[in-house]
Amino acid sequence: MDEHQGSLDVQEWTIADTLYGYIGSRFSVQDVTRAYKDRIGRLNSTLNAITVVAKDAIEQAQKLDEAFKKTGKLVGPLHGIPIVIKDQIETAGMVTTFGSKLAANFVPREDAHLVKLLRDAGAVILAKTTMPDWAAAWFSTSSATEVTFNPYDLSRDPGGSSSGTGAAVAANLALVGIGGDTGGSIRLPSSFCNLVGVRVTPGRISRHGMSALVTTQDTPGPMTRSVEDAARLLDVLVGFDEKDNYTSVNAIAQSPVTPEMNPSFLTAVRPPPFSWNNRPLEGKTFGVLRAAFGAHKGIIALMNTTIEGLARLGAQVVDVEIPDLDHYKTYTSSYGTRSRSDINEFLAARKSPDLPETLDAAYEAKVWHPALDLIPHIMQGPPNAVDDGAFASRLLAQTEFQRVVASVFAKQKLDAMLYPTCQVPAPTTKDVVGGRWTCLTFPTNTVIASQLLFPAISVPVGFVEAEENGVEVPMGMEILGLPYGEAKILGVAAATERMAQARKLPPLK
Repeated sequence: MDEHQGSLDVQEWTIADTLYGYIGSRFSVQDVTRAYKDRIGRLNSTLNAITVVAKDAIEQAQKLDEAFKKTGKLVGPLHGIPIVIKDQIETAGMVTTFGSKLAANFVPREDAHLVKLLRDAGAVILAKTTMPDWAAAWFSTSSATEVTFNPYDLSRDPGGSSSGTGAAVAANLALVGIGGDTGGSIRLPSSFCNLVGVRVTPGRISRHGMSALVTTQDTPGPMTRSVEDAARLLDVLVGFDEKDNYTSVNAIAQSPVTPEMNPSFLTAVRPPPFSWNNRPLEGKTFGVLRAAFGAHKGIIALMNTTIEGLARLGAQVVDVEIPDLDHYKTYTSSYGTRSRSDINEFLAARKSPDLPETLDAAYEAKVWHPALDLIPHIMQGPPNAVDDGAFASRLLAQTEFQRVVASVFAKQKLDAMLYPTCQVPAPTTKDVVGGRWTCLTFPTNTVIASQLLFPAISVPVGFVEAEENGVEVPMGMEILGLPYGEAKILGVAAATERMAQARKLPPLK
């Protein structure tokens, strides 16, 4: 593209749109990368979503253009796709702070495993995104970057802890993004920012090079504007990594005994063949968890409308209950039991003078955002998880929780369980900083899947009126599946997306 024509309008482009453009030589990777860099330059001062832009972004793009010119072939399935990475994930040569100003000078020597996979697939690593200290919040508050703003209402928080990725991808500062999810840190900001956010079964994607919060629950994953783009990322990211033995679960997921779990994720989201009865969800059964709806009238109405729409597409919809749900959500929470030791273990493995030696050191230095009530809660926990007197009983409760929920799936023959991603709309920044909502009291439903160690997807289903100022803000519906059942719930998410058509541009200038 002639530089005098100005930047491309890359808003709402998909991965497929971009790849077809490259194949047709309508624009170059350098054109696309410059367009996203221009948007970051214009909008990031408003959103505060990006921590650092890759100095070599145009160089990465140039190499891809040269490779395509030489061979006439794309380097890989993500050729020239500009992507932003949560600052929880190490990127070689780029400052990676983990949300803490104590790590403001930390530059990893090597990429996290998932970043290597993205580069090998042809992605352009464009920028890093904001997050709260050590990923310990539902919100964006960070000692390194202060607060990030929601592109749909700048008075509101975008959710956390993948705050910057949510705001950046929603505002088209990148084509797609990567977040990290322990208790809901991909799905909550995806809900608040009108995105698709995928939490895979822990271990499906390597966590090597990603800071820990609760090692058994941690997982990176896609944050995108469409289900198809999320599936394309999963096809690149899911797999075994010998540096993270949790990824051995992929040997189970890819077993020939479970062939329904094995198709490519992209195949799983393709629309079914046209049928005259127009009931693509015929034969599917969804359980509706009304106990998780909360009291917000707009959210309840939006969920009911969405569920009615799925029923019109042929799905059987049944109300379900999870016995003792509140007890399990509370008792299987692991932040106070193991986050301190898990973060310390991660830091100890780095042995860098540009990182605190332990979370204890950061706590003693009083370096964390004052709104992060989860940090003091974590520090009340034992230095080692096994020193928690309730450690064994909490583990037993978690496996019991899994059996209870899996039994609901089995009894009702469910393909998925449905509920709002959160029981309230995105909170205002004033309420977050002022303490109206805390990490320990915020009514997010994302903890259900996290503490079950089950996969889940948040998919946009519409907008609701926020109580404080009447502004309409996005909301997502969470789709819960059984372990290793990502392909199945991606198909449900794709059908929901096609029905709801809820993705809208944020009102930014």
